[in-house]
Amino acid sequence: MEFTCLHNKCISPSLTVLSRVSISFSNLPKRAVSFHRRRRNLCFATLVDGKRTSEVVSKRGGEEEDEFGDLKSWMHKNGLPPCKVVLKERPSHDKKLRPIHYVAASEDLQASDVAVSVPNSLVVTLERVLGNETLAELLTTNKLSELACLALYLMYEKKQGKKSFWYPYIRELDRQRGRGQLAVESPLLWSEAELAYLTGSPTKAEVLDRADGIKREYEELDTVWFMAGSLFQQYPYDIPTEAFPFEIFKQAFVAIQSCVVHLQKVSLARRFALVPLGPPLLAYSSNCKAMLTAVDGAVELVVDRPYKAGEPIVVWCGPQPNSKLLLNYGFVDEDNPYDRIAVEAALNTEDPQYQDKRMVAQRNGKLSVQVFQVYAGKEKEAVSDILPYLRLGYVSDPSEMQSVISSQGPVCPVSPCMEQAVLDQLTVYFRTRLAGYCTSISEDELMVRLYRPH
Repeated sequence: MEFTCLHNKCISPSLTVLSRVSISFSNLPKRAVSFHRRRRNLCFATLVDGKRTSEVVSKRGGEEEDEFGDLKSWMHKNGLPPCKVVLKERPSHDKKLRPIHYVAASEDLQASDVAVSVPNSLVVTLERVLGNETLAELLTTNKLSELACLALYLMYEKKQGKKSFWYPYIRELDRQRGRGQLAVESPLLWSEAELAYLTGSPTKAEVLDRADGIKREYEELDTVWFMAGSLFQQYPYDIPTEAFPFEIFKQAFVAIQSCVVHLQKVSLARRFALVPLGPPLLAYSSNCKAMLTAVDGAVELVVDRPYKAGEPIVVWCGPQPNSKLLLNYGFVDEDNPYDRIAVEAALNTEDPQYQDKRMVAQRNGKLSVQVFQVYAGKEKEAVSDILPYLRLGYVSDPSEMQSVISSQGPVCPVSPCMEQAVLDQLTVYFRTRLAGYCTSISEDELMVRLYRPH
């Protein structure tokens, strides 16, 4: 919607410069989709062991299988009961990369069918890794996350090569190269030039903050070594920060982040789990309710919809906006009902009527610093919720303020000129934020059309 700028014509100079409400916002989902699609067409991939791809794949399909067989065969040999899924291949956009695997239905399925039930003996959790639930909880409530501990464990296991029980699973993670279900890696592994595509988006700051957090965790890795020394006696290697450079740890951390499952109603030491045949082999979707669930002695998947044999099986990724899906899993969902932008508005604490306005805001369920969630497809409803709050900030006459205090509901009468000032502030703010991007939305959409597979 376009608003004519009448602000300076009908408002006194003092009100022109005195904004009674400050606004900030985060996340622009449409732009995230555009940047993500463009990103898919760049040449990149990351192995868990830290190699950036420039190699031509020489082994494919059955040629890369050894005495262990593929991941599913290895799992069956180690206790996986008969299931209703099969591993299939999806070509990579880059011909130099191996196709990624994904889980599909091996037969026709009906809603409520158990597609797969992975025994706990094939699930990696901190309880299993550290062997002591108390120690596991101590580590995860101190300076290290579950992801850091799990990444470190699999990095040491990888050093054992085929001697490791987890070799077939680690080999599968290597094949995925830290990529998500669309063969795209998290922006945590993008180069500076690639991150520049996100200039103007709050997602860029989130990426940098997460990267700093990973760095801090790396610096605490030796804590695991000294606190759980008995576990690592089987590894004849140096302490973590000497055995693994930061970049290798970062890539392993991101790979684990993309496939970790958040189990519900379990102890802290089991809530983060690595489940072979789980993500990223299982694709995430915002529009389903199927989840990997902890049951007695296993983690199982009950599907929430019918599937034809060969169809990819999807699981719910939780109510996450596209910015989080991109950061955590390397993909965005164009049909994501949880996609949103967060608009933060704050009453001016230097306003002489601040306390009265704060009282009115609280009476109507709002705070002096209020975050409004603008969901995709529900923008009008969100704006209708935001405008009364902004109008409240613009009230300046004490008699008008008393009228607002005595009224019921989010009613805040303002003059036509003041209403235009409110609309102008909101419009200019969003235009300013959009102008921060390197390209316009129309340019992004043109790029998408050029690179969309035909």
